[in-house]
Order: sequence, then structure tokens, then C-alpha cells
Amino acid sequence: MEYHNPVLLKETVDGLNIKEDGVYVDVTFGGGGHSKEILRRLGARGKLFAFDQDVDALDNAIDDDRFQLIHENFRYIKRFLRFYGVKQVDGVLADFGVSSHQFDVAERGFSTRFESDLDMRMNQNNQLSAYHVVNEYEEGQLRDVLWQYGELRSAAAMAREIVKQRELEPVKTSEQLKAILRRFLPPRKENKILAQIYQAIRIEVNQEIEVLKEFLLQTPEILKPEGRLSLISYHSLEDRLVKRFIRNGMFEGEPERDMFGNFEVPLQKVGGLIVPTQEEIKVNNRARSAKLRIAEKI
Repeated sequence: MEYHNPVLLKETVDGLNIKEDGVYVDVTFGGGGHSKEILRRLGARGKLFAFDQDVDALDNAIDDDRFQLIHENFRYIKRFLRFYGVKQVDGVLADFGVSSHQFDVAERGFSTRFESDLDMRMNQNNQLSAYHVVNEYEEGQLRDVLWQYGELRSAAAMAREIVKQRELEPVKTSEQLKAILRRFLPPRKENKILAQIYQAIRIEVNQEIEVLKEFLLQTPEILKPEGRLSLISYHSLEDRLVKRFIRNGMFEGEPERDMFGNFEVPLQKVGGLIVPTQEEIKVNNRARSAKLRIAEKI
């Protein structure tokens, strides 16, 4: 399978502060680029676990005694590490969002560039697909998906138009969906708005926000003291959750403070926000919206 260069490769793996005999987890294996770099820095006694729910990623499994690929969603990270007898690890890396491979395979339905069936499932065994969201969600549900996950101002009108048109015939392809929403796609902003629409439906199909929250909540327990998190996000919804969790140990509100105004959190940030250089963006356009945050367990 053709997979592109991983985003922020050196910076993300540097962020893990790798120990030669440490245990690490790459929860978004994909083409294996980040995993190969981790293995390159590990010694003979080191261990790397990787997660990927996409069956296509299994073809990239690395033949190395120090490596174990787990064909599962990373929301189950604690459960499967326990299965392999591991309670705590030295670092966890995540590169959220859709892999370049998933974008480039037309029939997967992730990219606005191709005509395809409405699919967008990262795990091809999932029952819920983009087709079900577009054709079976009630108008209010559709509006909420487009508003919350796509941050689309016209979410209500878009949902109304989809419901009206699908009563005439099912919406099966990306081109049908584009045609229905054509009046919301002014020429100069067409690609941007389409990307927001696709993002919203994809996040709903794959429960990406719920998965991210479940994953983050497990990280303080599975990290050793001074263990590192190295996390790449691609849109503000993800990055906001990561930033808040690192800062407050929760996603909303503020932690309880003691009588001196102090509060305890399980993680502390390491350095500031890291974004790709212009040189990397030229080579890999997917990197343009990437944001890397690193944290350490206190």
C-alpha cells in the first residue's frame, strides 16, 4: 500500500524522549513511519506496540521481535496492553485524523477529490457509514453533526436540504451530496466548505471525538511517571481537547483548587505548540494543519 511520509516525524518521536529499553505505543500505525523511527531508536530490550483498526494497515506490519501490531481501535488501549501483560509504558504517540492512504483510495470515500460511494469508515467492519448518516439521521441530528463537527454556519439549511432531497431518492455518492449542497458552495470557498462537510460526517461515522476523549482519559493511568505523550491533531476540535486535557486533566470547566488556589493535574506540557515548517508543508501538503503537543506524566 502507498503511504506518504509521516507528519512531524522527528519532532514527534523526539517528544517521546525514548529510552533504549523502554516500552512505547504508536496508536495510529498507518504506514508505520513513526513506528519505524521509534524502533530505530530502541535497543534490543525495548518494545513497541502499535494500534490500527484499518485492515489495510496490517499489510505494513514490521517484522521485528520488538514490535506488536494490534488490529483494534486505540480507544481500547488499556485493555489490550493488559492483555499483553503491560500495565504502564514510557510513551504514547498519536497522529490523529485520516491517513494519506485513506484519503488517496477513492472508494474509501474520505476525499472530496473523487466520486465515490458514501463510506468514510476507518474500520471497514463498522455498521455505521456516511451513507447511514446522510440518509437515515433525522434533520436535527444531521444539523448537529454539521454544526458541531464541521463548524458550518449553514448547518441547519444544509440538513434541511439533504432531508428534502433524500425523500426523492437515496443519496448514495459524493457527487450526489455535492449536487444537493451546491448552493452552499460558492466558487472561491467550495473546497474549504466541502472539506468541513466531509470532516463533520467522517467524525460522526468514526466517533472520533468520543474515541479521543476515551483514549486521553486512559493515558495518565498507562503512563509511567515521566512517561511522555506526543500527539498530533489536524483540526481545532481535536487540538482543543488535547490542549485542555493536558492543562486541566479534563475537557470542560476547571479543576478544583485548594485554599491556596492551586490544583493538581496528572500531566504537564513539555515545550510549546509545534507546527510543521514551510519546507515540510511543500513536500507534504497534508502537514499544513498539523499541531503537535507534548506532555509528561507528573
